[in-house]
Amino acid sequence: MSFTDIFLILITGFIAGFINTMAAGGSLLTLPVLIFLGLPSAVANGTNRVAIVVQSIAATTNFYRKGYFDKKLGFLLSIPAIIGSVIGANLAVSISDQLFNKILAVIMVITVIFIIWKPEKKISAIGNGDYSIARKVLGITTFFFVGIYGGFIQAGAGFFIIAGLTAIFGISLVKSNSIKVFVGGIYILVSLFVFIIHGQINWYLGLSLAVGNAFGAWAGSHIAIYKGDKWIRVFLIITVFFMAGKLLGFFDF
Repeated sequence: MSFTDIFLILITGFIAGFINTMAAGGSLLTLPVLIFLGLPSAVANGTNRVAIVVQSIAATTNFYRKGYFDKKLGFLLSIPAIIGSVIGANLAVSISDQLFNKILAVIMVITVIFIIWKPEKKISAIGNGDYSIARKVLGITTFFFVGIYGGFIQAGAGFFIIAGLTAIFGISLVKSNSIKVFVGGIYILVSLFVFIIHGQINWYLGLSLAVGNAFGAWAGSHIAIYKGDKWIRVFLIITVFFMAGKLLGFFDF
C-alpha cells in the first residue's frame, strides 16, 4: 500500500468515525473505499469491523463520562444483537463478491432514503423511560434482527438502531447514539471473530482505519452532545449515491 492509500484510509476513517458517532452510516464510506483499494468484499467487510470496534470504545467512553450512556439498557440489548450478529457474519463470509457488492449497493440506496426520512425525528416516542416487560421484549426481538443485519453487512445499521430505540424506548437522540455505539461495538466485536476464523481480515488496513475512526468518534461524540447532524446528511447522501453507482457499474472512476 502506498502512502496515498494510507492517507486515504486515515481520512476516510476519521470521517466515518465522526458520522457513525453523530448519526450513522459511516460504513457506507469505508466499505466501498476498502473494496476500491482492492480488497475482496468479504475481507473489506471483516477489516472494517476492526475499526468499528476501536471507534465504539472511544465513543462509548466519552458518552459515559458525559453521563449519556444507559448501561442497563445497553447490556440488555447487546445480548440478542450478539446472537444475531454471529448468524449474519456467517452469511457474509459465504457469499460471492459480486452478490455482496450488489447487496451493498442496494442497501446504500435504501439507507439514503432512511437518512432523508429522519426516523429519529418522525417516529413518536413511547413512554417516559419506564421500560415495561413488553417494551423490553420488543426491544430484544428488534435487536436480534438488527444483529443479523449488522453481522452481515453493518452499513447503515445505526439508523435502524436509532429508530428502534426512539420508537420503543422513547429516548433522546444523544442517548440513542450512546447505546448505538456501545451495542454496535459489542456485536461487531463478536462477529469479528467469525471473519478472523475464516481469514477475512487485512490487519494493516484495519488498524490504519481504526486510528482514523477512533479520532473521528472522539470528535463526533463531543459534537453530538451539543450540535446537530444536518450537514452530515447532505454530505452522506451525495457520497452514498456515487459509491452505490460505482458498485452497480454506473460510473467508471
